[in-house]
Amino acid sequence: MKICIFGAGAVGSLLGGELARVGQQVTLIARGPHLAAMRADGLTILFNGEERLSHPACTDDPSEPGPQDAVIFVVKAHQLAAAAQAAAPLIGPGTTIVAAQNGIPWWYFHKHGGAFEGHHLNAVDPDGRIWHALGPDRVLGGVINGSCAMLAPGRVSHHQKYRSLTMGTPDGSDDAGAQAIADAFAETDVGAPITGDIRRAIWHKLLSNLAGSMLSVLTLSNLGQVGNDPGLRALSERLLREMEAVAGGLGLDISTEVATRIADNPHNSTHKPSTLQDFEAGRPMEIDAIIGAVAEMGRLGGTPTPMIDSVYALLRQLGAATGSYPDNPAFALS
Repeated sequence: MKICIFGAGAVGSLLGGELARVGQQVTLIARGPHLAAMRADGLTILFNGEERLSHPACTDDPSEPGPQDAVIFVVKAHQLAAAAQAAAPLIGPGTTIVAAQNGIPWWYFHKHGGAFEGHHLNAVDPDGRIWHALGPDRVLGGVINGSCAMLAPGRVSHHQKYRSLTMGTPDGSDDAGAQAIADAFAETDVGAPITGDIRRAIWHKLLSNLAGSMLSVLTLSNLGQVGNDPGLRALSERLLREMEAVAGGLGLDISTEVATRIADNPHNSTHKPSTLQDFEAGRPMEIDAIIGAVAEMGRLGGTPTPMIDSVYALLRQLGAATGSYPDNPAFALS
């Protein structure tokens, strides 16, 4: 099948490199020095030190590849609105879209079935641009598990025993597009499980991103340093409990996932999460999608989030002061 990876940074390159390595017809949408390096010398992925070289098609012009069977968006959450507009030439009547951003996704309340069915979160899609450009009826939620870093243009490091792209429809129904994408990844070293409960998978990753990665940014610490500090561990647990309450207020019990996250404190990890990598590189951070959206959802469901609000305020001011907060005038906590 024809697959486009829209947003070939470290994680997108991992997915695209593996698909290219096993002979799948994949195109990477990339830019700048990374694109130039891939065109000149191919893409090298270091799997725990093992070099894997591939030569995927790559371009910065979404009109070149033509309509695709699947487009996997791996851009940052705050970049998705612009990417959704630019991706129009890639999307045909039968194209499956995978939204694989960190945090709460723009389509979260599509086929949610609750009081907020079809609601647009101001933190992630305030004017509905993404909703209308991509269409929630063709979307698959995507959750990427993988610790990646860009070593240099054309060179990406992956340092984790397992890596995966979990997919699922908003209503948990079977989907032929999801199965076709899973089949394309079958011979790669990236797992592609399909779940009937994609929102639970999103919250499972969000627990680490909010209660771990956000504290890493505020303290300029890797995940192990956060996990080994008693005060930060206590703060992390308070954030986790508030997240549990927010999800519960919207009808999803994540108490088991929260208990597992608390028990699996990443005290041995030296990994710098992607949000900290972005901050240190002077790039905009995914603040609103990861933590702002949870505070907004708390207000929707009538769940107080005092600690999440406090951490969000610190991160937003830090981002604003350093030029790393993607301005979102439509969203503010009150």
